[in-house]
Amino acid sequence: MKRRFYIETYGCQMNEYDSEILAGILSSQEYVPGSGPEDADLILLNTCSVREHAEQKVHSRLGELKALKKKNPGLRIGLVGCMAQNLKADIVKHKPYVDMVLGPDSYRHIPEYLHSDDSPVIDTDLSKYEVYDGLFPSRREGVNAWISIMRGCDKFCSYCIVPYTRGRERSRSPQSILDEAKRSAEQGFAEITLLGQNVNSYRSGAFRFHDLLKALTEVEGIKRIRYTSPHPQDITEDLVKVHAACRPRIASHIHLPLQAGSDRVLRRMNRTYSQKHYLQLVDMIRKHVPDMGITTDMIVGFPGETEADFRETLEVMRKVKFDSAYMFKYSPRPHTRAAAMEDDVSEAVKSARLTELIALQKEHTLYRYRKMIGRDVGILVESESKKSPDEMKGRTSCNKIVVFPREDYRPKALIRRRITDAQGVTLFSRPEG
Repeated sequence: MKRRFYIETYGCQMNEYDSEILAGILSSQEYVPGSGPEDADLILLNTCSVREHAEQKVHSRLGELKALKKKNPGLRIGLVGCMAQNLKADIVKHKPYVDMVLGPDSYRHIPEYLHSDDSPVIDTDLSKYEVYDGLFPSRREGVNAWISIMRGCDKFCSYCIVPYTRGRERSRSPQSILDEAKRSAEQGFAEITLLGQNVNSYRSGAFRFHDLLKALTEVEGIKRIRYTSPHPQDITEDLVKVHAACRPRIASHIHLPLQAGSDRVLRRMNRTYSQKHYLQLVDMIRKHVPDMGITTDMIVGFPGETEADFRETLEVMRKVKFDSAYMFKYSPRPHTRAAAMEDDVSEAVKSARLTELIALQKEHTLYRYRKMIGRDVGILVESESKKSPDEMKGRTSCNKIVVFPREDYRPKALIRRRITDAQGVTLFSRPEG
């Protein structure tokens, strides 16, 4: 009988993709997906260390799985991903029921580890070369397929643990990416999203990120191409010109993490760009693609952030008016440079600043969404609306959700409709009058 595996994924889209790679490897080793942890012979938790909350959830989940293993001694439990890389000593010492501790560059070797008598099996070596070329993910049917084009990070932002858990930057060959995109189209996916810790620093010889995007527009069957997340330092005019020239195949959306609006805080974060440079990039993007959706990430309460620094962040937000933002309070992560800085902004101040930031962003989101009322837009149909079986939902090129009447639409269809209303973070296209 074939053995069953079950994978739980925590964290970013890169982890989602890695779980699909793991599923593909296991499916080639006489394993089949299980319906849940209760009927699995192998459980893998694919983990994230970027934020403390994600780690806490995994620690709690491991405690639950310990009880499951008592009922089923033959069950094997594996901790994989960034937590395995970052906290292997703690896991081995305090959670002896974990059978495998595998970092993000070890997945190619998992077939041999499945037959190892070692307990636990530990492999957290970081690679200068591993990009998982030649391995194809096992995906569920859907609209979008994630495609990792590079791994690792060379930026070393002072608050970020990624370079220590995923290693240095290395890029896949263009042909392997094109092959995966073609296979994704053959499997029925209408959209692909390119992934990398700093996706736009992709480089294969003289072949750069904008060259890759342009090449991918030639893949038949792919209706829309997205990517995440770029770094402002690597945004080029060549990239934005490809956006303009290849619409609507390339989505009119850039997620452009700002993190802070104060030059002093940006230097302490080691973000390698200034407020002025960032605003110039926004102006350049909107010059070439006026309707580009620009989203961002923000951190409040970074060590040393003064009230004046925070006011600068708010001022940058007012100038850009982002379509949406992911906003967080700073919390120190072990082994980063910022962890050695005094966390001198009180929790109360962090909370107050985050509340003010969120309130301002809600205003800007509504402003951006309402500007779309009356426009005819392309929508990639995704699924039935959660609130009504009589409606469907889809996504615009600039990454906004639209709800519209079901009619005879099917998922993966690319349609055009007029936007009639905007509420919260949702657009609506309904009959007028």
